[in-house]
Amino acid sequence: MHHDDDDWDDSEFDSEVENDDDEIELISKSQLKREAHALKKLGEKLVGLGSSQLAQVPMPEPLANAVAEARRIKAHGGRKRQIQYIGKLMRGLDAEPIIAALDKLEGNDAAAIHQQHLCEQWRDRLIEEGDAGVGALADEYPQADRQTLRNLVRNAKKEREQNKPPVSYRKLFKAIRDLVEE
Repeated sequence: MHHDDDDWDDSEFDSEVENDDDEIELISKSQLKREAHALKKLGEKLVGLGSSQLAQVPMPEPLANAVAEARRIKAHGGRKRQIQYIGKLMRGLDAEPIIAALDKLEGNDAAAIHQQHLCEQWRDRLIEEGDAGVGALADEYPQADRQTLRNLVRNAKKEREQNKPPVSYRKLFKAIRDLVEE
């Protein structure tokens, strides 16, 4: 059977979506499948979260109930079907707040990455400059406990010189992170 180009109708392969400007935008079947797969992956992430992390993700009650149900299901096939259902539920809502919350939990959010880099820079500066670096940090963050920071810097330097595990090095980073978060 031969089709003329004029008779070809792609409507069965494309879906029409109206955007805010009342224009009709064509979305291919492949694009719809990619989006559905991405939402299913998002659903899998939600199901895999711990209870405290899940509580930090904003989601409507039907979705929260579906995620809770998927966490209870132990059978592989049943769990897989429930995750597909979660993906289907997510197609009808704005997934951006959920994605943003997951990014924040995973440390992918830009502010968290910036803060991590800032803390690493301060830690390296303190170890390199010693007391002068502690003074600069205390000028920037007046609530800093100079004595504790000096001790951590001194111990981190010793650990590095003696090839010991970086316990104080990590504690110094945590102290700086706590300062920056305040």
